[in-house]
Amino acid sequence: MPLTVLSVAYPFAPVGPDAVGGAEQILSHLDAALVKAGHRSLVIACVGSRTAGTLLPIPAGTGPISEETRAEIHSHQRRCIGVVLRDNPVDLVHLHGIDFDQYLPLPGVPALVTIHLPPGWYPASALRPARTRTYLHGVSQTQHLEFPPDTPLLPPIPNGVPVDELAARHAKRDFALCLGRVCAEKGFHLALDAAKLAGSPLLLAGEIFPYPAHEAYFRTEIQPRLDSTRRFIGPVGFSRKRRLLTAARCLVVPSRAPETSSLVAMEALACGTPVIAFPVGALPEIVENGRTGFLVSDQREMAVAIQSAHRIRPEDCRAAARARFSLDRMTARYFDVYRQVTAHDGHP
Repeated sequence: MPLTVLSVAYPFAPVGPDAVGGAEQILSHLDAALVKAGHRSLVIACVGSRTAGTLLPIPAGTGPISEETRAEIHSHQRRCIGVVLRDNPVDLVHLHGIDFDQYLPLPGVPALVTIHLPPGWYPASALRPARTRTYLHGVSQTQHLEFPPDTPLLPPIPNGVPVDELAARHAKRDFALCLGRVCAEKGFHLALDAAKLAGSPLLLAGEIFPYPAHEAYFRTEIQPRLDSTRRFIGPVGFSRKRRLLTAARCLVVPSRAPETSSLVAMEALACGTPVIAFPVGALPEIVENGRTGFLVSDQREMAVAIQSAHRIRPEDCRAAARARFSLDRMTARYFDVYRQVTAHDGHP
């Protein structure tokens, strides 16, 4: 029986095929999968988003994201959710934003919340919603173990990537690559230092969102480290990302934050490119040390790993991605949960 699913995005980042953030990419994949499977997909996201289903846009914030801006956008989000639920027979609301507790719908329709970020980044009260028929889950086993023990959780649903769509024919070139949101917790300055130690070119691709802290990090930690061989190239869409990931000697993931997953690491492996990362959060679930990349403890080890990346076989990386990071497997798990939480008894 077809479902009507209302997906609610983090209101400050657009969703679509070229989305930067992991939560936005997962929402975009689920939206496309719902439409392909004959379900009805409604998506509340900011202006500038692109969806396979019906986009219900809210205003995009302009300028720095202040507390006043947050309050205004959250108000738009709440009103939009209320109108959609009033005017449409929605079976499930699926929320993806870190600020989901600011616009949970009124009790009634079941709500699924995907916790994309480390549990400690959410208010404690958000992880124990008082609203009935509200279900939370994480995106990796490592993240699942980090929740407070009394958090009401469904089993985790590991992320996936479009492995077949990431297959491309581009010759390997002599550069390391970093890709993602440009902010302090991603640690891209450490990768720039490691690439310099290794004598390797490095390209940093990503978006700088208008948070004062993100802009200050780029200005003080990234710009001074850029030169003719270590360059910032800004945000990239899916096609260019695939080309860069396929051609790169390696992907460097220098995050010091407790990553709950890493879509870009999965994408790199699907492109036949090894991943070099610190063993934080769920990254050891993704990178098989010595087979699909290297787990390192500091910048010097990272530099050595960049120099050694050619020893990793691209076919081993692709085989691991096909076996472990299938997008179809991920969407099937979500569809199972959708059916369970929309059952009449409300218990998955």
